[in-house]
Amino acid sequence: MTVGIRMIRDRLPREIADLDSEAQQEGHFHITRLIEEWSAGDLRFERDGERLLGAYIGEALAGIGGLTIEPALSGALRMRRFYIRPEMRRHGIGRVLALALLNHARDFCSIVTVHAGNADAAKFWEAVGFQLCEWDGVTHRFEILSRIPSGRPHDA
Repeated sequence: MTVGIRMIRDRLPREIADLDSEAQQEGHFHITRLIEEWSAGDLRFERDGERLLGAYIGEALAGIGGLTIEPALSGALRMRRFYIRPEMRRHGIGRVLALALLNHARDFCSIVTVHAGNADAAKFWEAVGFQLCEWDGVTHRFEILSRIPSGRPHDA
């Protein structure tokens, strides 16, 4: 299964309503908030470092996720509005999307945070490399600088 990652600008994908409906059926309302914030112009992922990406299988939207400036920690970004369709989970799509966002973040910060909303989400973020932390409103963090190879051999 080939995953295509596309940057979302100007307008949300037409399939966002279907993604929102599936998320709501699972009791998640963060895609609803994404649509509302986007429509109001409150959050468009336009500031330095921010980005909204869609994960596609062919032309079908399989998931979405973004990065925004982390308000609680200077110089950090936060994973937001991350959601993979239930039937698309466990195929590596979420991992590809998360790694694309982390790769983008490398140019802007050294820490990316996330609030894992449930135990399954926590397991996912930990599998990607996030570490458990206890900041207000943040459950996990990813230290980018510690993950970037120096390009030189380790000193003995």
